[in-house]
Amino acid sequence: MKRAALRCRRLLHALGLRWKISVLLAVGCSLVALTIGVLIHEARVHQVSDAARQSAVAQLVRVRQVYELTGRLDFDKVGEADARIDCPSLPEPLRRAALSGQRTTYLDLDGPRPAVWAARPVGSDQVLSVRQSLDADRAELAELDHQLIAFGVVVVSLAAIGGAALASRLSKDLRSAAETARRISAGELDARIGPSGVPGTRDEVAELSSAVDTMAASLQRRLVAEQRFTADVAHELRTPLTGLHTAAELLPPGRPTELVRDRVSALRTLTEDLLEVARLDADREVAQLDTHALGPLVESITRRSGVEARVVGADGTACVRTDVRRLERILTNLLVNARRHGGAPVTVTVAGNTVTVRDRGPGFPETLLRDGPQRFLTGATERGQGTGLGLTIALGQAQVIGATVTLANAGPSGAAATLTLPPAESGPAGPSTAPL
Repeated sequence: MKRAALRCRRLLHALGLRWKISVLLAVGCSLVALTIGVLIHEARVHQVSDAARQSAVAQLVRVRQVYELTGRLDFDKVGEADARIDCPSLPEPLRRAALSGQRTTYLDLDGPRPAVWAARPVGSDQVLSVRQSLDADRAELAELDHQLIAFGVVVVSLAAIGGAALASRLSKDLRSAAETARRISAGELDARIGPSGVPGTRDEVAELSSAVDTMAASLQRRLVAEQRFTADVAHELRTPLTGLHTAAELLPPGRPTELVRDRVSALRTLTEDLLEVARLDADREVAQLDTHALGPLVESITRRSGVEARVVGADGTACVRTDVRRLERILTNLLVNARRHGGAPVTVTVAGNTVTVRDRGPGFPETLLRDGPQRFLTGATERGQGTGLGLTIALGQAQVIGATVTLANAGPSGAAATLTLPPAESGPAGPSTAPL
């Protein structure tokens, strides 16, 4: 019993909202119809029983009057009743009650021969009884039950259909809200649910839609303001940093000068990264796609990145359709990230239209794998210090060229970043090296 209940519960949980509402509404209507049907059936049974008992008693009175006047039963039947003295088929409870001096009745609707009996004592040890058949009454009750079942099925079916229609509307509105929420989470901040339901009504679904739209509008305003602020700050920093860089170049040689130049260079790199992030956020980047042989292109980019890495599979013949400048930006960031936060040796593997950059360091933090790169957050102390913009820019530029970057930890140690590029259409490959 418990297993059956558990299976029913699991099946109900597996159903969609529309089917849950339809099933629950059908079950509820079935219980109501069953209750009403039982009440009507019992009420009709009581009516039939009372009428049969009264008719049997009336027949018994007439038979008794005839018997007392004549001392015998002139007819075997009086009306519709079968009158007998000491009838052998008289029910034993009724016989004992009659011999004890009672006038009583006995009703049998469930036996093979439904009937109602009435009996009373005559003489010292005899019982006068009448029997009235209830075949017609039982047939009437059976017909009533059939009608109640048919009406119940119709009502439950109509309720299930109406519930399914209502639930379909509700499910459609909720699915629309969920789809819009997914689009917003994917970065489509202009997505809105819009009005739902019947115009002029304010049900729960309409309130949910309005709340999601309000949240999306507020989120869009905040993100746009943040992007504008980031772009403005980075743009305003470029001019003084250019002057600072020029002034640093005029300083006399020495250790302090090297430190100043190093910090100025880091600030300039950070400023350029911020501007690039702002352009990516604003969707202002447009890729210049062309067909290139992937292996030689990766080998050339790795060599120019300044990161000591071993390239595997560069002699392959696979071609991809990509923007060379943006591909170089992506791979350089992945290589620099592997050198800075990982451990040697760094390996670059080219296989088909994929490029995997792997190090032998502590691996990516679980929070980074779960939530993705976070700006100005490296994710773990053991991966060193940094701005956290490298992976953010790599993923953003990959989206511009139609590629994907997958981050994972490769056993037994190390992190692996896999870049999957769209394969090139059939045709000759273009230049395989990036411009210097």
